Amino acid sequence: MKDKKKSIIGVSPLFDDEKDSLWMLPGYMDGITQAGGIPIMLPLTSDKETIRQLLDTVDGILLTGGQDVSPEIYGEEKLDSSVACYEARDSMEKELLGQALEKDIPILGICRGIQFLNAYLGGSLYQDLGKQHPSETEHHQKPPYDVPVHEVNIIEESGLHKLIQSDRISVNSYHHQAVKEVADSLKVMAVSEDGLTEAVELPGKRFVWALQWHPEFSYKKDDNSRLIFKEFVSRCSDC
Repeated sequence: MKDKKKSIIGVSPLFDDEKDSLWMLPGYMDGITQAGGIPIMLPLTSDKETIRQLLDTVDGILLTGGQDVSPEIYGEEKLDSSVACYEARDSMEKELLGQALEKDIPILGICRGIQFLNAYLGGSLYQDLGKQHPSETEHHQKPPYDVPVHEVNIIEESGLHKLIQSDRISVNSYHHQAVKEVADSLKVMAVSEDGLTEAVELPGKRFVWALQWHPEFSYKKDDNSRLIFKEFVSRCSDC
């Protein structure tokens, strides 16, 4: 009997402006690999036909962290020069996310991923968290990034609660922006100590989850991070 084929996960690329290069943090790739999937970094493109073919090839999509989400997506102007966006990334992920949702392909968003998903579906963001939502809770930790710095409360009956079987967990945190107004179609799964939305899901889809914290940094030592990657990869094979 042949072994079941592994799920192929398309990972949205990171972009280094100074080096004019695409790159990838190993934790995104290795987190998928240890969960039983095969990660591939996608090209940076917003071409509809190219993305259609890519989505015919992969079983799931991971939306990674990176530059700030353009306020234009949620109908605002830039707060100030602290908001650093990358138009090509926004254009790509609008097309990628739109087609993936239409095809009902499983999606996991991390950091920028939760922000982009929320903005794309009609929600809004804090453009600069420190200025617009000052708090004693640490949301922009210093290295090492695999160390938990605050807790989040898990909403009962959410998909995350059913998976982790806990009302509260400790997470790492490294972000400049955050969800402000939650898109109507999204369901909140976790909230930080200072009231920020930390995880969401999109009901009615096979699997669309997004997190504000960073399991790609913590999966080696954190059971919950491994569980999340495992659940995502498992859902990608449920077809």
